[in-house]
Amino acid sequence: MSIWEALAVFAAGIGAGTINTIVGSGTLITFPVLLATGLPPVTATVSNALGLIPGCISGAIGYRAEMAGQRRRIVRLSVGAAIGAFAGAALLLTLPPTAFETIVPILVGLALLLVLFQPYISKAVKRRRERNGTRTNPDGGPLLFVALTLASVYGGYFTAAQGIIYMALMGMLLQDTMQRLNATKNMLAAVVNSVAALFFVFAAHIDWTAAGLIAVGSTIGGQIGAKVGRKLKPSVLRGVILAVGTCAILQLTLGG
Repeated sequence: MSIWEALAVFAAGIGAGTINTIVGSGTLITFPVLLATGLPPVTATVSNALGLIPGCISGAIGYRAEMAGQRRRIVRLSVGAAIGAFAGAALLLTLPPTAFETIVPILVGLALLLVLFQPYISKAVKRRRERNGTRTNPDGGPLLFVALTLASVYGGYFTAAQGIIYMALMGMLLQDTMQRLNATKNMLAAVVNSVAALFFVFAAHIDWTAAGLIAVGSTIGGQIGAKVGRKLKPSVLRGVILAVGTCAILQLTLGG
């Protein structure tokens, strides 16, 4: 890897760490850069997953105030995230590289629709619960656990736009603020990347130079993303998610 390629990977790590903390989809920044340096797709994927772990942790630390009172929820959902990540990592090494090319843009598109209409759907659900006299499960119940576990299978496989899918699911099934949900999303992303990377360390080839550069860059980006993301109003944050998600769909559809 030349000095210019190393700088490009480092800069991509900063960008990915920043966007992952605010929304997700940072892999869409780092993955093409790693491919451009000559890394094979699977090596690029596993090196990227390992490198983004410090960025996820950095972003989660930046959102520590929003995580107050969410310990039970995060621990419970992290179990499903870990199971899904392990399954997704195993699939990456067994399925052909094109296996998810068709389904991924569809998943992201559906997630964006849920994010767009989430305020209206949440109000309707809340009114129905009030009429029936039922209370919201603070952890989202079995439905959210299963849904996030399945989303984490995809996260362990590729990670791009998994944060958008998490936000859509939690926004539908949890009564909480966007910023607190974003804090939970960052923790779940850290779990998924960590489990997948641990699997890859023993089962796949990793380019440690690339992973190290992304790790340092994403750690810096995680702090930047937390400072920016925590200041965004819910409507603005939702708009950022929709914009990034649309770009993700275009890149996944046209760039592949």
